Amino acid sequence: MSLGTIALDRISTPAGRVEQAVGGSAVFFCAAASLLCEVRIVGVVGNDYPLLELDFLRRRGVDFGGVAQLPGPSFFWSGEYSEDYRSRATLETRPGVLTDFDPRVPEGWRDSRMIFLGNIDPKLQLALLDRTEGPALVVADTMNYWIEEAREALMQLLARIDVLIVNDEEAVQLSGADDLAEAAARIRSLGPGVLVIKRGEAGASLYGEGWSHSCPSFAPDRLRDPTGAGDAFAGGFMGRLERDGRHDRVALCRAAAFGAAAGSFAVEDFSVERFRSLTADELAARAQAIALAAPPPVEAGGRTAAQRGGRQR
Repeated sequence: MSLGTIALDRISTPAGRVEQAVGGSAVFFCAAASLLCEVRIVGVVGNDYPLLELDFLRRRGVDFGGVAQLPGPSFFWSGEYSEDYRSRATLETRPGVLTDFDPRVPEGWRDSRMIFLGNIDPKLQLALLDRTEGPALVVADTMNYWIEEAREALMQLLARIDVLIVNDEEAVQLSGADDLAEAAARIRSLGPGVLVIKRGEAGASLYGEGWSHSCPSFAPDRLRDPTGAGDAFAGGFMGRLERDGRHDRVALCRAAAFGAAAGSFAVEDFSVERFRSLTADELAARAQAIALAAPPPVEAGGRTAAQRGGRQR
């Protein structure tokens, strides 16, 4: 089950411009995860939202039973990227019906085994958690705005989740440590057993109890729009964990490769356009290439499992 925003975006990049494009953390997450497993989505849209644009997700097994449609405008975001894509300016944000949103969890969904809490107000993330019954794995994403403006609620959330996904700047902001390994240790002490730090072109770093892992990125065939790449990473990551049915170190490292693959596909076109034609086989092939390029996980003390003479667990 996934919670997140379902948005309309206006995006300008060096490759072009789109208006009223479907987007949001929940949409990008589902676009990637639905290639690997069935997904339940919780969110809200206004009466202006083009839900038919998301029919390709329904056909892949995404259940929209947790999406409320309220009178009023949908959440809207507008952004512009620099010529080198390295910076992004938010031009406009209109929350619309998100202002009055209260996550509704259908009765049959309360026992969902895995939960993804996408980038949204931590109070809403907590509200959804309160309406579930003992999930096996809870993964959350957040951003600099919530770290600054909703820190108390975010701290409550961190104490109740298993995995946190943030980028490197957010990890530094949340922890107060410039060194990512130290930042990971501090954040993990707040609750999540595993921290995933997205590092853009440098890939992603995973930190668990006594181990770390570096997952490389993949150079996309073309770069048009980076919006939603992080949410697609989360979708590929959790979709693989759901398929594996486990979340030990080996599974987490394998899932990171699927996350990196999904993120690299997301940037190849605007909105979720690339995912409309993407197949599970294409995703798996790119994930395999990423996994083969990744170094083995490193244990505390700098040793790999092979150097220790044992198997990874």
